[in-house]
Parts: sequence; structure tokens; C-alpha cells
Amino acid sequence: MKIRWLGHACFLLEGSRTVLIDPFVPEGGIEADPDIVAVTHGHADHLGEAVRFQKPTVAVNEIAKYLAARGVPAEPMNIGGTIEVAGVSFTMTPALHSSWLECAGGGYYGGVATGYVIRMDGTAVYHAGDTALFSDMKLIGALYHPDVAILPVGGRFTMGPAEAMMAAEFVGAGTVIPMHYNTFPAIEQDLSAFKEALERTADIRVILLAPGESVEV
Repeated sequence: MKIRWLGHACFLLEGSRTVLIDPFVPEGGIEADPDIVAVTHGHADHLGEAVRFQKPTVAVNEIAKYLAARGVPAEPMNIGGTIEVAGVSFTMTPALHSSWLECAGGGYYGGVATGYVIRMDGTAVYHAGDTALFSDMKLIGALYHPDVAILPVGGRFTMGPAEAMMAAEFVGAGTVIPMHYNTFPAIEQDLSAFKEALERTADIRVILLAPGESVEV
């Protein structure tokens, strides 16, 4: 599987299918033709361009209803559930964060914030969504054994590097890819110390991607 970071929390998983997660980049106009889209929560910097793609879109029930009303072939689910779409497995996990459909006029409740464990071609990827650190990340590791953990590190709106170090150890994935940082000044981070400390103290590889870069796993 190839994992490509498009920026912010937006990732493209490329294998037997192409999965686009949280389709937002600051400049807009994502150049991808995904088979499946997955949305972690309703904030505009995660829901992004989901309506434009008009592809099967996995989301929590409230967001799925919002998308379906706009012609998107949505796949509703909720935390703890697992579904399969075009041969790709999605398990919805908790995230500690808010969710508000900001693009709907004054906005309205977007259901709970979520993450996913996505399994394709024998590889399991945990995309944590926007979240604080929580101890049940240990259960995500014990139950689903992700190979890769994609974790937010920006601080302010999510956990920062110190908490993400503990999250990485809780999840136990062999590879960690940071996200949700350096998009705007409030979440700027220098992750050189994060990478050095985590690789020195745990059997974990940290991959620092620039937007547009990818890694094979």
C-alpha cells in the first residue's frame, strides 16, 4: 500500500482500491479519483470536498445523512462498527473531539468525532482523526493491531507531540505518520525532537512527510 499525505488530515491510501480520507487541503482542488471517501467528523477542514467527489463515502450516521441529501452514495456507520466497501474494511473508532457541520448555514450537530482502522491488501492503517489522547487507544492496538498509526500532533485543537508520543505507544503500530500540524500558525510544530525521542525509546519508525509525499508500507 502507498500512503500519500495531501496535507492537514487528508490522506490517500493507494492499493487494490484508492481511499481518500478527510478530503480537505488548504488550497482546495484535490487532484484524486478515489474509489471510496472516508470522513472522520463534520468540521469543514475534514468534510472538505466530500460532496464534490460523489463517491461511496463512509461516515458517522449524522454526516452520512447530510451527504446523502446532497446526492452522495453515503455508507453510514457508528463507533464500534465494521463495514466493507468494495473489498476495503472500515472499523470506526472513538475520537475525543467536537463535530459540527459548519458548511450547513449556521451549522448543526455532526454526530460524534471518529477515527478509522482501514484494512486493505493485508495492511491495517489507523487514522485517528482529530482527537485528544485517551487510554482506550490501548484497546485499538490490542483489538485491531494496526501496522500504521496516523496521529494528529498540532496541539490546540488536538493532542500535541507529547501526548502523541504516548498515543503511539498505546496503539503499538510499527510506523507512525504525524498529521494535522503546520497548516496554519496556531498548530505549527517542529517534530524533529518528537521523531528522535519516539524512535529512541520505542520500536517505532516515524515518517515525516511533506504534503504530496508518500511512503510504501
